Amino acid sequence: MKKIIAIICTVLLLAAGVYYLYKMGEVGTKEISIVNNNGDEVGTARLNETRIGVLVGLELRGLKPNGTHAIHIHEKADCTPLSSFKNAGGHFNPEEVSHGMKHTDGHHAGDMPNLEANSEGRIVTQILNRKITMYLSNVDNRFSLFDDDGSAIVVHADADDHRSQPSGAAGRRILCGEIK
Repeated sequence: MKKIIAIICTVLLLAAGVYYLYKMGEVGTKEISIVNNNGDEVGTARLNETRIGVLVGLELRGLKPNGTHAIHIHEKADCTPLSSFKNAGGHFNPEEVSHGMKHTDGHHAGDMPNLEANSEGRIVTQILNRKITMYLSNVDNRFSLFDDDGSAIVVHADADDHRSQPSGAAGRRILCGEIK
């Protein structure tokens, strides 16, 4: 009897693992290239789906030494034109709420904490964004980075004040990576 229970448990665990891998598909982990306004690759972002959100691992270079920079997820996977990355659209905001992590009514799903470059203009960090997902479902894809037009990671020249509308007075877009 113990052997049968052990076999049943093993089969259930294997089935759960297969289901998890099926749900994760090929988007469980995604590495994207980050480019500057000249089109030069200046880093990477590694996206990992977790049970509580998407972990965004960043390795960036070429930033203002000791500078503070805003980072957001934007609506579309389009980092053109290079001069402005304007085609990435506005902040990823499926709930249609106000901007800013300090806003009393909540914040855009694409809003994230500011980044701090070191004395060499480099950033190596991780950010957990609990409001986004990499999953696609048959029911609701509003929070998925992989919706029909994808998404983009955009780094701005200045800090986000996390209050000003619609984008936190973060300055021009200086780095961009397409999530698709």
